[in-house]
Amino acid sequence: MKTKSVRAKYEVREKLTCNTFLLASFSGVLLFYILPFCVVMYYSVTSADISNHSFVGLDNFKTVINNNAFRLAAKNTLTFSFTAVPLAVILALGLALLLESKIPGKSMMRTFFLSPMMVPIASIVLVWQVIFDFNGTLNQFLTQWGLDKIDWFKSEYGQIPIVLMFLWKNLGYNMILFMAALNNMPRELIEEAQVDGAGRLYCFFKIKVRYLSPTLLFVTILSLINSFKIFREVYLLTGDYPFESLYLLQHYMNNMFSALDYQKLSAAAVLMAGAMVLIIAILFICESIFGKDVEG
Repeated sequence: MKTKSVRAKYEVREKLTCNTFLLASFSGVLLFYILPFCVVMYYSVTSADISNHSFVGLDNFKTVINNNAFRLAAKNTLTFSFTAVPLAVILALGLALLLESKIPGKSMMRTFFLSPMMVPIASIVLVWQVIFDFNGTLNQFLTQWGLDKIDWFKSEYGQIPIVLMFLWKNLGYNMILFMAALNNMPRELIEEAQVDGAGRLYCFFKIKVRYLSPTLLFVTILSLINSFKIFREVYLLTGDYPFESLYLLQHYMNNMFSALDYQKLSAAAVLMAGAMVLIIAILFICESIFGKDVEG
């Protein structure tokens, strides 16, 4: 009995110690994430009257959805995400498979694709301005071939440089995640399939992709979140009011913040968060269906 009592006291003390250490992290999350989000939710369902924040239900959401600027920003943001994220996942997986094979200079290629992670955003923006400016390097190259110049940041081609910047910045990290997953894959399954006469495509889609499904999900979610954070680069390149093809949701929310219209800002932020949660939920469902037999 005495031994059990001492053990129970030790377990209680250990739990208290763990909870004490966790309290600091939980306080930070509560102060900087949960409470601000609750404030945003509050503003999204109240009126703009400073003296009387009355409950208005979904009126702010209806106003935002019917706003042409918000619709344009939402369309551009979704277009960018649904273009950049699949490319970031597919290209990173292809690079990981390439570096997994026996090719010369693998260490140099790893360094090359990881080096963009060390470059500051301001430097990247400066390089992109030099390349994609109307009188920049790329247009000078096009004129050498008898082609017309393109005003990349003020035309319907505006998202092309941004997608390239996103890929250049994120491919290396995604590639490392895929390489780590490939190294942990059971080789005996692939060897047995090859002995039974399975081809490369069968081994890739039926074995490798199935075992990579958790990593595919993680990389896709990470790339999706990063695609919604591309506003930094676009803002430094084009300012508050870019050409319409580069007007993103963060531009709309930033302009609402400058106008002190917190109700529209909050409603737009909640809609954006809801869209991300819905997309991520769909990804989790697809991964659970596709990879359930692998986990079992």
